[in-house]
Amino acid sequence: MVMPSLCQTAFTVLRQVEPIIVLEELGSTLFDTALQMVVKDRSANATYPDISREASQQRAMTDFFMTYNLIIRLVPIIPALFLAKLSDRGRRKAPIVVPLIGYVLSRLALLLVVIFRMPVEVMFGAGVVFGLSGGFCAYWPGVMTLASLGSTATDRSKVMMRVELLYGTAGLVGSLVSGHLFQLYSSSLGHGIVLLIVSILLHLLCLIFSIALLQVKQVSNNEPDENCHALSQTSDNAAVVEPPAGINVVNVVLLFLAAILYNFAVGGAIEILGVFVLKEPLSWSATQVGYGNAAGCVIFLTSFLGVILFRRCFSDVMLILIGMLSFASGIYFMSFVTTTCMFYLARSLNLFALIPMPTIRSLLSQQVPASSCGTTLTSLQLALKFAGLAYIPAFTKIYQRTLDWFPGFVFMLSSIFTVLGMIPIRYCFYPASDLYISFSRHH
Repeated sequence: MVMPSLCQTAFTVLRQVEPIIVLEELGSTLFDTALQMVVKDRSANATYPDISREASQQRAMTDFFMTYNLIIRLVPIIPALFLAKLSDRGRRKAPIVVPLIGYVLSRLALLLVVIFRMPVEVMFGAGVVFGLSGGFCAYWPGVMTLASLGSTATDRSKVMMRVELLYGTAGLVGSLVSGHLFQLYSSSLGHGIVLLIVSILLHLLCLIFSIALLQVKQVSNNEPDENCHALSQTSDNAAVVEPPAGINVVNVVLLFLAAILYNFAVGGAIEILGVFVLKEPLSWSATQVGYGNAAGCVIFLTSFLGVILFRRCFSDVMLILIGMLSFASGIYFMSFVTTTCMFYLARSLNLFALIPMPTIRSLLSQQVPASSCGTTLTSLQLALKFAGLAYIPAFTKIYQRTLDWFPGFVFMLSSIFTVLGMIPIRYCFYPASDLYISFSRHH
């Protein structure tokens, strides 16, 4: 009797979205370390007139990642919108399955680049294929939509943070082992082969699970909008758990603006951080890169614990402000980092930096009907992608121009944008946000 019960429990767990989240993030963290080290290796001999060898290497790396990241943010826009529409019409697995195919193909492309010593620019083509599948822009809202629709409004913030917790834990494990796996090599093939093979296998397994096992809760368009609630305008300590008369447009706009500003700050800083640690005086190896990525993943765990601790005393708006303040202080300190020890001290100040985005998504999901959750969350993700089209080249060029006199200037700039992002959040509960525009379900 025990074995059938255990098998049934295991089968039930495998039919949830959580195993897919874990497998995908494990594979992605391995890929991220591999890509970072492959680009470093291919940029070692880069030369530019009038600048030093190290500055030339930094410029070559930042130029590559600028182009690559612009591609994987711009190309998915139309595919992600199409997949979101399919999701809201009842095909909830589409935004998860299709992007996972793109994940597998892009990881395979990097493996071929390493094995056959192909130009690293081949990854630009892989980025296009990845984007046409919807990429992370479609995948993550798809995951969040399933998590959102499977929870009540009062528990939604906690559920979404649990998703972030699983994501971060998987990233932590993957990052810790990624550097060591990168060092394993065959004399005929070189570094990174084992790492990429494991990454591809994890994504294949994830794809199989999403096609064959994933169970999806269907939501009818005629279903009462019991999962959608308005923000409280009478108290800063709780959200009103009652159906809204319509969409609170002002709150939605403020939440979008805060998310875009915060994403601009975080994305711009992290975009440069991966290259920053590879230059002197840090000059990290593959193993240290993995540990540094793991430090970033620890923030998922501390942010989850922060939500559990603070949500008893503070509203969701205050949670967002606490998280933003945590990131602003840590990234400001990062401006002056010159040793590995100082790097980890700076990251320790970011303990609650991941609270804002899932909390903002949770509040947004409470402003719209359940049948529109997928489109709303995907619209936010697309807005963040468009912000990336601005901050990626901006932060890259600023970093290149300040590399000689103040490499950490971009981190100080990121701190300033984070403070600006706190302003619209504070106004979510002001009387002006009582303005509603009601949309009839019949339209």
